[in-house]
Amino acid sequence: MTVTSSPRRALDVLLGDPARELVGAVLAAAVPDTENTGTPNLRSVRPTAVTVRPSGATLVRYAVELNRPDGTPVRETLVAATGSLVPEGAAIVSGEIGGEPMRVGLWRWPHDPALPALSHVVDRDRLRTVLAHAGITPTGPITVHVRSYRPARRAVLAITTGPHHLFAKVVPPASLPDLRIRHELVSARLPAPTLLATTDDGLALMPALPGSSARTALRRGHRLPDAEALENLLDRLPADLTTLPGQPDYRRRARHYAAVLALTALPEGSDRSRVAALADAITEAEPGDHPVVPVHGDFYENQLLLRSGTVTGLLDVDTAGPGHRIDDWATLLAHLTVLDTPASRDWARSVLRHVEGRFEPKKLRPRVASAVLGLATGPFRTQRPDWADHTRQRIAVAERWLTGR
Repeated sequence: MTVTSSPRRALDVLLGDPARELVGAVLAAAVPDTENTGTPNLRSVRPTAVTVRPSGATLVRYAVELNRPDGTPVRETLVAATGSLVPEGAAIVSGEIGGEPMRVGLWRWPHDPALPALSHVVDRDRLRTVLAHAGITPTGPITVHVRSYRPARRAVLAITTGPHHLFAKVVPPASLPDLRIRHELVSARLPAPTLLATTDDGLALMPALPGSSARTALRRGHRLPDAEALENLLDRLPADLTTLPGQPDYRRRARHYAAVLALTALPEGSDRSRVAALADAITEAEPGDHPVVPVHGDFYENQLLLRSGTVTGLLDVDTAGPGHRIDDWATLLAHLTVLDTPASRDWARSVLRHVEGRFEPKKLRPRVASAVLGLATGPFRTQRPDWADHTRQRIAVAERWLTGR
């Protein structure tokens, strides 16, 4: 796998010194100066999340600290994107870097051009209108907390008003019909959130479900569902999901993950060759024949809500569709392996015993290895201070899954 300097160029710019100039220019134009006292003083620009495509298209989310001219400290979230990751409607800055033309799309939270509903959720007056459409009359102050934000892709916000605890998921408007269909299908048979209201600009409002995540249960030493209970949960996924579009299989994903790692987290040629060889081995392994069945598509511990070891909620069903049951199990095993705590190792061993009673280990292991390889992109994506060590550790885990050692 050869990586040229050109695909990496955007990443170097958005994580290097030029990023501060880009961010400063946007803030100078966008942060209101009601007293007409000058431009804000930029104190720090820190990347907090990075998305990279094999083409070199890059998106970086920044946490920004600045002082207004009157000395008032302000925190902002800004996003910069290049290539295919620039959404329509982003502010564009064009110029030359190293003699090559470059085009960067920029926006401030919450004005994400790909997620137009996002600014509406944080606007209390507009949110009251959405709540009214859902039959909810606020009886007290409305609080909104951001639970996750993946620029140009989706955001999840927790909403509380009086006794009502809700979640708003914001997606690109074109993705809303698919999300609505999946929630309607799955919530009719499983403890998945029903949609209380949706808006054409990409907002889906749903109730908070009881329980806490299985990851929390692992951390606190609480009871966990056994593999048979999880099998029963997956068996209840509605057959109509198989008529919907599916996701790329684990072999294609392995190639994608290897290409992203080569661009981002593996400066050494030997590391790149190692990951390329791993992706080749995953892709060339015999997949076996598996029936197409309804699958969750991203089945791991944080998607499960539990109470006293019983599943009370199945989350993020917008990934549900046709696939192979073995891949849902492989995803869960990959996440539990990467967590690498005594509790997660115990649960993984129990799940593995169950799964190996249903699938050949040599068919399962490449799929787990591919999922772990995907998780190896995480430390760099979230900009962990020790991302290089964690990346190599996860690559080693993927290798062990593939070889069975």
